[in-house]
Amino acid sequence: MAMDGYRGFLGLLVAALLVGFLSVLFTLIWVLHYREGLGWDGSGLEFNWHPVLMVTGFVFIQGIAIIVYRLPWTWKCSKLLMKSIHAGLHATATLLAIIAVVAVFDYHSARAIPHMYSLHSWIGLTVVILYVLQLLLGVLIFLLPWAPLSVRAAAMPIHVYSGLLLFGTVIATVLMGVTEKLFFALKNPAYHSFPPEGVFTNTLGLLILVFGALIFWIATRPQWKRPKEAGSILQPNGGAADGMEGPMVVSVSSSADRSDAELNSDAAARKRTFGLDETGQRSTM
Repeated sequence: MAMDGYRGFLGLLVAALLVGFLSVLFTLIWVLHYREGLGWDGSGLEFNWHPVLMVTGFVFIQGIAIIVYRLPWTWKCSKLLMKSIHAGLHATATLLAIIAVVAVFDYHSARAIPHMYSLHSWIGLTVVILYVLQLLLGVLIFLLPWAPLSVRAAAMPIHVYSGLLLFGTVIATVLMGVTEKLFFALKNPAYHSFPPEGVFTNTLGLLILVFGALIFWIATRPQWKRPKEAGSILQPNGGAADGMEGPMVVSVSSSADRSDAELNSDAAARKRTFGLDETGQRSTM
């Protein structure tokens, strides 16, 4: 099935992949060139895993997971396969985010730095917890065949909205964290004097923002949505629930058409009978 506006979709997809890859690359250059590299010894080298894993997993991989259903060359793949890929990408992002959180807590403990005192940490940990919950509920409701169809239909719009909300919150939290790190790290020269590291990392922040905007645009265009499969289960309002499958096809509209045809034929038969009776009465008068 052809996609409407395929060239536009392909251009935005290539742009998103390029900007996302540059975001990861800029993060690696930042920590390897400006922040002395990576390690796992309680020093600043261990902290550097935090931005690397967050940008790689929570930004880039999560963004790809959000739009994976919209790749037109996957529309011939089974919905179960695409659900598994979608869940697998989110699970990978979750694992990287958890390691990133462990790295920053370990660093704070080694340096006797208080935990959870900044707005960045409050929002960040909240997002990680909600993201894990979103993943678990998504697997239980949509991937495993246990949830009733009515539950799937009711949960789908909430699942989609909360996923986009969490992704947008992740983008904002990462930008907060980058700025916070620069204020703490850049002393001589200071951040406000436009040092090379500050300019480079600000550029990283712009790349992350643009990547998020591209993912949001691709994920919210109705013409680029995966077509419904023949076996899609209808929602109570008559629309098919995205991401849902079932063993039977609900043919409500065809049944309604047949019922209307039967009623019309009965009414026509009654009219003909009434007309014949009326004619017979007039002939006997």
